[in-house]
Amino acid sequence: MTDASINASTVQQGDAEFGDYFALLKPRVMSLVVFTALVGLLAAPVGVHPVIGFSAILFIAIGGGASGALNMWWDADIDRVMKRTKGRPIPAGKVEAGEALSLGLALSGLSVIMLALATNVFAGAFLAFTIFFYVVVYTMWLKRATPQNIVIGGAAGAFPPVIGWIAATGSMAVEPWLMFALTFMWTPPHFWALALFMRSDYDDAGVPMLTVTHGRRSTRKHILVYTGLLAVLAVGTAFSGVGGPIYLMVALVLNALFLHGAWKISRRDEDDSEADNFKAERSFFKLSLLYLFLHFGAILAEAVLKPYGLGGW
Repeated sequence: MTDASINASTVQQGDAEFGDYFALLKPRVMSLVVFTALVGLLAAPVGVHPVIGFSAILFIAIGGGASGALNMWWDADIDRVMKRTKGRPIPAGKVEAGEALSLGLALSGLSVIMLALATNVFAGAFLAFTIFFYVVVYTMWLKRATPQNIVIGGAAGAFPPVIGWIAATGSMAVEPWLMFALTFMWTPPHFWALALFMRSDYDDAGVPMLTVTHGRRSTRKHILVYTGLLAVLAVGTAFSGVGGPIYLMVALVLNALFLHGAWKISRRDEDDSEADNFKAERSFFKLSLLYLFLHFGAILAEAVLKPYGLGGW
């Protein structure tokens, strides 16, 4: 940064508001964490007291927000370069990097300790591992080191339903790991679709996203392969303990649409994409957001209706 930009950001930093600190927690990402963790908790085969359940989701959400703050602290340098992220609190000069670090560390400790006290130590320890994985393994290492960053690092965003299940039961099972796998396999095609029409951001920031290291053509093929594997997993989950007829119907429709979208993307060349401003890629990305929400919504519906004999097989 130049002296002028440093001085400018110093002036602006006194204008930080509550919304700026809240933005550090990545509220949109946090909403996904909250929803999938809630589904994991409610899909568990045991009853949970409402107060304990609310506390568990609250502290899992805080842990997710802590991860977001630490991610923004570490990535402030590349966030300043990327169009998609330059408006975040730190690069915008609203919040100092040190404040984000302090907030992230404080919320990490609070969320882990309180989740352990509210539910069980296993859940607290798993939340601690998730924060470590996202901040250290993904943000500090994988993101800038390998085009497999989003593949391996996607595990961090897939852990919440497992934490929710553990908070309810205090133990592991196959079902939460199927929910984990659903999010894990969904993450690469979701982010690679974004990277197709935001490649210049990753180029400018020097982030080795697949579109940068292997090109868009290879990325399109990867999206199709991962979407195919995801479809098999998603439909197969219908026949597990968290599945049922409602989930199966949702999975069949969504995966048919998702596969069709991936196939369309794989058949396009750069001239096609540039001509319509990546219309198919943008549509696929939007569908991917709905895809995960409706799959987990169907799992939630099966869990809620099961006590009444309407959900499950």
